[in-house]
Amino acid sequence: MKDLMDLHTHTTASGHAYSTITEMTAAARDRGVELLGITEHAPKMPGSCGILYFSNFRVLPRERMGVSVLFGVELNIMDYDGSVDLPDELLEEMDLVIASLHTPCIHPGTVKENTQAYLNAMKNPYVNIIGHPDDKRYPVDYRAIVEEAKKRAILLEVNNSSLKPGSFRGDPVERYIEMLNLCREYEQPVVLDSDAHIDLSVGEHNYAVKLLEEINFPEELVVNTSVEKVKKYLNCYKNRI
Repeated sequence: MKDLMDLHTHTTASGHAYSTITEMTAAARDRGVELLGITEHAPKMPGSCGILYFSNFRVLPRERMGVSVLFGVELNIMDYDGSVDLPDELLEEMDLVIASLHTPCIHPGTVKENTQAYLNAMKNPYVNIIGHPDDKRYPVDYRAIVEEAKKRAILLEVNNSSLKPGSFRGDPVERYIEMLNLCREYEQPVVLDSDAHIDLSVGEHNYAVKLLEEINFPEELVVNTSVEKVKKYLNCYKNRI
């Protein structure tokens, strides 16, 4: 399977990552990644950058070292109403926007509460990807999430970092199999991401690819295979149409 992109990565600006934009881009180039997303944690994540950081992306070149680089954010879903920690007027300027649940920002709730947090966040018109919907601490109704993602043209992520042995999110294989089988049923696309916090992990999707191969997941539902395929889902490309 062609794997041309990695849309969920973090640099030193996120506070608990360890490589610069230049180092991450060089790693992407060396591994054949054509489209790199740098998505720092939003401000409510302890230690991450402030709102001013996200307001100055216009100074950053989108082509470096032969790699197309997109700059965006991994939002924190803050409550079960789906509130997030950057305003819409700033999200509108982002190349791409991921929304995720993180324990420093929202306490795990019931299946109904966790599911509502995702569903309400997906109502935000600037959210493009739901990040790591695999955390055992946040049990969810995957059918409801897949249905809403399909309705709103939002990608669901298969997070390689979550699938690594010993992940703090718990072994997610069974949860991903449930989600992916529903994605197959609804013809809902997914994106494979590394969630890299160091340049050594950029483009690393080996565990995600293995899982997709094991369940014979349709390649046509994986957007990583084509930059053209992903354009309908990301803010920067939708705004150019």
